Amino acid sequence: MSLNVKEFKKNAYRITKDRGVTALRVRVPGGHLEAKYLTILQEIAETYGDGNLHITTRQGFEITGIPMTMVEEVNQKVAPLIEGMEAGIGVDIGNPEDGYPAAGTRNVSACIGNKVCRYAKYDTTKLAQRIEKNIFPNDYHVKIAVSGCQNDCIKAHMQDFGVLGMDLPIYDAYRCISCGACVKNCQKRATKALEAKNYKVVRDEDKCIGCGECIAKCPTNAWTRDTSKKYYKLLIMGRTGKRNPRLAMPFLEWLTEDAIIDIINKTYDYVDEYIDRSLPKEHVGYIVDRTGFQVFKDYVLDGVELNPECRVAEHIDWPGYKTNVSNNFKKVGK
Repeated sequence: MSLNVKEFKKNAYRITKDRGVTALRVRVPGGHLEAKYLTILQEIAETYGDGNLHITTRQGFEITGIPMTMVEEVNQKVAPLIEGMEAGIGVDIGNPEDGYPAAGTRNVSACIGNKVCRYAKYDTTKLAQRIEKNIFPNDYHVKIAVSGCQNDCIKAHMQDFGVLGMDLPIYDAYRCISCGACVKNCQKRATKALEAKNYKVVRDEDKCIGCGECIAKCPTNAWTRDTSKKYYKLLIMGRTGKRNPRLAMPFLEWLTEDAIIDIINKTYDYVDEYIDRSLPKEHVGYIVDRTGFQVFKDYVLDGVELNPECRVAEHIDWPGYKTNVSNNFKKVGK
């Protein structure tokens, strides 16, 4: 069969190692779907595929073993799922029976959030779906994950954008009985942002990451959370891959949700301006490496309204390792 590989992959199908056989990538924004859609996946897998579903690291599905000749029929079968999950959150997908309109920007993944987890600061599914509405469909290679708290169960530190929920702790000295529970917990389990002085507790704002451990441990509610706003930490440019794998690093702290959306949207404009078009695709982190962090920072923050509590990184030195630049290894036996 004649195949336009670029358009085929854009339609969310994989070029596999088996000639004439493909796998369909199914998006699950925020890792949350209604159980009724599982019957659609089952029907496609058993009727057109090899009867198997692969759960991806990005919380989506791959339906494997689909003959390439059956793609148009599979697109029609998956249409109700696309319409329900994508159009249902406001994504403009065109005709659902044509299948997915893009696959470059990966599925937005999320931990289970405060609907279930007592540590989570916000509804991660809701934010993931809001991000999905703003960025999909798009061909640029961007990965985003949202985590409800600083525990980062979703591994947001491995993404181009990682969003972590934060608690802004408010201290009422009159309620404090100087038991030391919050200080001890912060010293042992968090960032040592708290210390006892003159029978009261002092918080180091530079060390505090908004984990909320002090709030959870206080027996008298001397520590409470600021509920007037939701606060987030935005991590940027983590990645795996062949060249310089690294963790994402904090870009902004005590940030609002609206600002996160604006920054992510402006990043797509930044990529459009600076991407190397001689390549079939380019990871956004490599573009930032090439232009420099300051160019990226100035571009994506231009015109974005930041709340007064927000803190912005002056510079970022990404950890990680580079291949073929070290003499640290020796061959066995030499």
